[in-house]
Amino acid sequence: MDTFASFFDSKSASGNRWSYDSLKNLRQISPVVQTHLKQVYLSLCCALIASAVGAYLHILWNIGGLLTTLACVGSIIWLLSLPPYEEQKRVSLLMAAALFKGASIGPLIELAIDFDPSIVLGAFVGCAVAFGCFSAAAMVARRREYLYLGGLLSSGLSILFWLHFASSIFGGSMALFKFELYFGLLVFVGYIVVDTQDIIEKAHFGDLDYVKHALTLFTDFAAVFVRILIIMLKNAGEKEEKKKKKRN
Repeated sequence: MDTFASFFDSKSASGNRWSYDSLKNLRQISPVVQTHLKQVYLSLCCALIASAVGAYLHILWNIGGLLTTLACVGSIIWLLSLPPYEEQKRVSLLMAAALFKGASIGPLIELAIDFDPSIVLGAFVGCAVAFGCFSAAAMVARRREYLYLGGLLSSGLSILFWLHFASSIFGGSMALFKFELYFGLLVFVGYIVVDTQDIIEKAHFGDLDYVKHALTLFTDFAAVFVRILIIMLKNAGEKEEKKKKKRN
C-alpha cells in the first residue's frame, strides 16, 4: 500500500508542477531530433493527402478492394526492404502505399458520404485532434516514460487478431463487434503515444529514417480514423432507425 501511495503522491506532485510552459519545454529533445520530427510530420501530412486522393479515385472509378490492399502491403514491404539512402524511391513508395490505403478504405468512406457527408469530416477532425493531443503528450512527457506500454499494446493487438480470426470462422455477435471496435480504438490510440516516443528515442540514438517513421504514424492514424468513422456511422445509423420506428 505504501508503494501505491508513494506512486500516486509522485504523480500528483508532478501534476501540480504542470503549467502551460511545460507544453513549450522541448529541451529534452535536441535540435537534430526536432528537425527530424518536422520531416516526419511533413511526410505524414503528404501521405494523408495521398490517401485522400486514393479515396477520391475510388469514388470516381471504384478501384478500392483486395487489389489495392495487396498493392498497399506490397509497397510497404518494398519500402522497408530498401536502404535509407534511396530516399526519393522510398518517399515515392510511401506516397503509393498511402494512396492505395486510401483507395482500400474508399468503400467505407463512400458509404459514409452517401449516408451523411459530415460524418467523414467529423471522423477526420476527431482523429486529427486525438492524434495531435496524444502525440503532444508523448513529446512533453519524460523520455521513455510510455515505452513500457508497448508490450501491453502488442498483447492487445494479438487479442484483436485472434478475435477477428475466430469471428470470421465461427461468426460473431454484435457485442463482439463493438468490443473489437472500441478496444481496437483504444489500442491504436495507445500506439500513437508509444510510437511517438519510440521515434524520438530512436532519433536520439541516430536513427533518422523519417520515411519509415512517417509510415509508422500513418498506419496509426489510418487505424484510428477507420474505427472512429465506423463508430460514427454506426451511431448515425442507429439514430436513423430510431427515428423511423417513431414515425411508424
